[in-house]
Amino acid sequence: MEEIFALQAEVLKTLSSPRRLEIVHRLAEGPCEVGRLAEELGISQPNVSQHLAVLRAAGVVEAERDGREVRYRLADPQIREACDVMRRVLVRRLSHMADISAATGTPQSTDLSVR
Repeated sequence: MEEIFALQAEVLKTLSSPRRLEIVHRLAEGPCEVGRLAEELGISQPNVSQHLAVLRAAGVVEAERDGREVRYRLADPQIREACDVMRRVLVRRLSHMADISAATGTPQSTDLSVR
């Protein structure tokens, strides 16, 4: 069981980058080339390539060559689902914090750490 926790921690560490999460969400729409990803996300091609290398090493994305181009895609569609579940949890937490703030008249921090 410890091995699965170690693997999960490694993938979650890989996904801890906002840029990598952007890439995952974009690749959930379908395979894409590095240049197109860079253009769509507004970041440099070398930066996208670095993030894709990290995602690939963690098994989050896969690459397939099509002639001269390499297209990246999610290794498993459930990766997007897992990210979406976490986003919904965070949206609920932010909403709850806003409700508390409105009820008490005190501004709440956006610190999402578990207390």
